[in-house]
Amino acid sequence: MSSTISFPRPDGQSVNGYLAEPAGAAGAPGIVVIQEWWGLNDQIRGVADRLAAAGYRALVPDLYRGKSALEANEAEHLMKGLDFGDAAGQDVRGAVQYLKRSGSRRVGVTGFCMGGALTLLSACNVPEADAACIWYGYPPLEYVDAAKIKVPLMGHWATDDAAFAIGGVDALEDKLRAAGVAYEFFRYDCKHAFANETADSKNLPFLKYDPQAADLAWGRTMQFFAQHLK
Repeated sequence: MSSTISFPRPDGQSVNGYLAEPAGAAGAPGIVVIQEWWGLNDQIRGVADRLAAAGYRALVPDLYRGKSALEANEAEHLMKGLDFGDAAGQDVRGAVQYLKRSGSRRVGVTGFCMGGALTLLSACNVPEADAACIWYGYPPLEYVDAAKIKVPLMGHWATDDAAFAIGGVDALEDKLRAAGVAYEFFRYDCKHAFANETADSKNLPFLKYDPQAADLAWGRTMQFFAQHLK
């Protein structure tokens, strides 16, 4: 069962989101799903539906407030207009708080591309979260206060990623290790957005769907969330 809902941010403003509920949703664990730079589109709704089918209450906050993009230049414009600190500390945190208030004892966060970067920021700035899984995205590392990360992290990275260079992942690992964060990162011999089944339709040379890598990463993600949320 899915619906569009409205939920409050910590500052009292309201945000819309797409909520996919599993059968027998009462008390099911929750996962906040953070969009790619394209916006809250059918593909990211499909991710929420997939998580709901696996027994999670999945909520996608509408970070772009109803806007979405089909072309890369539109997506870049929308992403550049987004306040990442506000999105993580208010929209995502509000979504986590909503899921907890409405019956989920434990709530994770996951996101892809831009949403991966926001997942990492949320691990720093959303104390109510219980686990976080990043898919091929990180913010400028000076914004990552690894000492504030108290939840287990998983990360899936593409070694041939033109959008988020793998060298940045190595530097991120150094920060996480120094802060004693419990994390597990996996690298895949792929391009950016390897788990997005619509990537090839964008006709962009730096995007490439890889179903084999996607299946492997999804299996690891499901084990991770089952361990920390169920």
